[in-house]
Amino acid sequence: MAKFEISTRKNGEFQFNLKASNGEIILTSEGYKTKDACLKGVESVKKNSAVEAHFAKEIAKNGKPFFNLKATNGQVVGQSQMYSSEVTRNNGIASVMKNAPEAEVVEL
Repeated sequence: MAKFEISTRKNGEFQFNLKASNGEIILTSEGYKTKDACLKGVESVKKNSAVEAHFAKEIAKNGKPFFNLKATNGQVVGQSQMYSSEVTRNNGIASVMKNAPEAEVVEL
């Protein structure tokens, strides 16, 4: 089962990673100053991941495809890893859409 793992960065900020059932990270958040704000970010991902139009398909400067998940206000609420192809990026989007809405939240 997929899960959101909440952790604390070295600088004291909170972040989450959405992990697929195989343990692979499929989405990472920005840093949040409070755990409450991080939990709100998780809820935003759960809500916005159901809408395919909220996924922005991007290409990094090094040519690798990735995606950002955006909230209804346009703010990025999560970013993917870099993928080897557009096909694998699209599979990553499908995985977030499938897994995020029902994923459990675990604090590390």
